[in-house]
Amino acid sequence: MSLFAKLFAKYSPKPVEGMKYKIKLPKGSLPSYITLSPYYKLAWKVMGKKAEKNIKNKKYTKLESDLIKAHVLLRPQEYLAFVYFTVLIAALGSSIGGAILILLSLIKTTGITQLILIIMGLAVAIMPPMLLYMILPGSPASKAKKRAKDIDAHLAAAMSFIAALSSADVTLATIFKELATRKEYGEIAKEAEWITRDTELLGKDILTAVAEASKRSPSTKWQEFLQGVITTATSGGRLKPFFITKADEYEKEEKINLRKKMENMGLFAEIYVTVGVAFPLFLVVILAIMALINASSSGMVVMVLEITVLVMIPIIIFVFSYFIYSTSKEVG
Repeated sequence: MSLFAKLFAKYSPKPVEGMKYKIKLPKGSLPSYITLSPYYKLAWKVMGKKAEKNIKNKKYTKLESDLIKAHVLLRPQEYLAFVYFTVLIAALGSSIGGAILILLSLIKTTGITQLILIIMGLAVAIMPPMLLYMILPGSPASKAKKRAKDIDAHLAAAMSFIAALSSADVTLATIFKELATRKEYGEIAKEAEWITRDTELLGKDILTAVAEASKRSPSTKWQEFLQGVITTATSGGRLKPFFITKADEYEKEEKINLRKKMENMGLFAEIYVTVGVAFPLFLVVILAIMALINASSSGMVVMVLEITVLVMIPIIIFVFSYFIYSTSKEVG
């Protein structure tokens, strides 16, 4: 360290509790602000009052918590206005489409075809807004569950990284700051990034920032780990042994989970051989023999064969391929 740096560190004013400080940004950079997109602004103008009324009536009590856990940077009123406006637009569009189908059925068709088109028109008019109204309010919760799954998947590797830094006597705040720069740890890096934001930008102490991160995290395991950090630090314990113990614990859990997933893949493969290969093969052979024996029903047998080959077998292959792919992706 240079002589000037030593003198500056010695005689520079020390931070005083309760004093406000300005954060100097790099030259040419500007602070970023959270802004709504034009669609969200329009939704807020049209449906903002209705959304605020429902929020005040506590109709959606978990929405704010789900938005925070999903890292959706919207107030519950704004998101609810977006939901109502999207449902309204979908209702208008589907009503027009359903009305066109019904008019076409009344003009150009008769009998059973007309009835089918009328039912289709009513379904087109009713189903899309109804499905959107059922799905969109729960979308933040599903995003939060997806984030929790990602955190749990990267927890063992991230804990090894934390334990390695702790073994080098790195401070807790610096550990989370370094973890925030490691994007290979997925959503854990974003959780650490919020902790660093609270300490360096908002001026909170590290334990307060960790406690707040524990409350807003969607992952139960990550919450337990952060609460363990607070308990160990406030009780006078050493964090280094705690981190090493947690790294070993999560590594063992990861090995057990990988073994279970590999066993599930083997089970899926055996079921596929039975249901997706042997069963269609025997069915095709039996139907072919039936067509040879009974020539009068050969047309019906050929139709069943076509359904089996063109519909049933591709569906079976697609379903099992999807399950095996998703399981192998988790293992990878």
